[in-house]
Amino acid sequence: MQRRTLLKAGLALGALGSLPLGAHRAFADQPLTFYGLKSMSGAFASYGKYADMGSRLAIAEHSQLLGHPLKYKVIDTEGNAGKAVRKVQEAIGQDGARFFQGCTLSSSALAVSKEIHKAGGVFMTPVGADEITGKDCNASTFRWSVPTYGAIRETLVPMSRQLPQAKRWYTITPQYVFGDALLDNARKVFAELGVEHIGNSYHSLQEQEFSGYLTNAIAAKPDVLVLLNFGSQASNALRQAVNFGIKERMKVLMVWSAGLDQFQELGSDVLEGVYLGAQYWHQVDTPLNKQLVAATRKAYGINPNYPLAADYIGTKVMLEAIIKAGSLDGAAVSAALQGMRFQGPTGEELIRPGDHQVLKDYYLLRGKPQGQMRDEDDLAEVISSGRSFVEVDHTGCALA
Repeated sequence: MQRRTLLKAGLALGALGSLPLGAHRAFADQPLTFYGLKSMSGAFASYGKYADMGSRLAIAEHSQLLGHPLKYKVIDTEGNAGKAVRKVQEAIGQDGARFFQGCTLSSSALAVSKEIHKAGGVFMTPVGADEITGKDCNASTFRWSVPTYGAIRETLVPMSRQLPQAKRWYTITPQYVFGDALLDNARKVFAELGVEHIGNSYHSLQEQEFSGYLTNAIAAKPDVLVLLNFGSQASNALRQAVNFGIKERMKVLMVWSAGLDQFQELGSDVLEGVYLGAQYWHQVDTPLNKQLVAATRKAYGINPNYPLAADYIGTKVMLEAIIKAGSLDGAAVSAALQGMRFQGPTGEELIRPGDHQVLKDYYLLRGKPQGQMRDEDDLAEVISSGRSFVEVDHTGCALA
């Protein structure tokens, strides 16, 4: 789809953010406002844009809930935990906000989840840090995406099986809660596999120049370079690695890709032969995913990517839980979410009652050469998929 057309579609749906969605008769009660926590500005604005598009698709499926007109309001987290908390506090204190979905960064989600829980609200997020459904879990917070434990296991283990000769692995890691969680889990898997973790380079959340880290990686002579960063940082690290000729020296794995949008930006020349972890892939053959692909193409003229799919299903499931509960009480909606089974993008998915983690597939993809692509979005093939989750009694979660 041309950018101009996409902009028109986005603006058309964007106008709905401040108005009741769908035709409805007047109600005596106040409208129900659903809040999307999206990084609409800052370093992760691209992610936030698509996440917002996903939530709007789900909101558009309901003109009202329990007799209340349904509104949708975006809170721009700016990819900043402090700003996200202040804005959520304002929404709760000034507007009585109770239902929230989203967040791009684990640090933001961990911070706002506490505020939403104190207010008796409900929050569903796609962020990755294990703590969300681990030691920092609470009764109000739910997570759709596979956390770092599963992302690491469902990429490193099958890749190691594919490359039994790869014995030396090097990591590049962002130094914050998400990166540390990925690195801790990677070290455990390296030990289990009997391979050597020969080095790690930490970088800040603001870093965009990775030549120094890549030089260190090359000097260590690994068989596999593992990128544990995310979003534009992962894209820049991979692009610079290719410019350094790293693909000719070693295999490359990006554990936590942003999926299709990121792949389109990078292109097949960069992606060819690179291993890519993914929460979602638009070509997966499941009933809900087929519906999502059709709805996304109709609304926006594009195929869905990870942030769009994650915030679509998170919003959709929360709205369905409100209907199931028959109540706008946060505790009642949380109870309806616990143990819920539903058709998700990866197949049948389940919200585990003990820690509020959705059990779903994680994918290992590999970038395709341009000559094998069937269309412009056919940038990768699925190598494996599976579900790896810490048992509830080992997560550190005590719901309260």
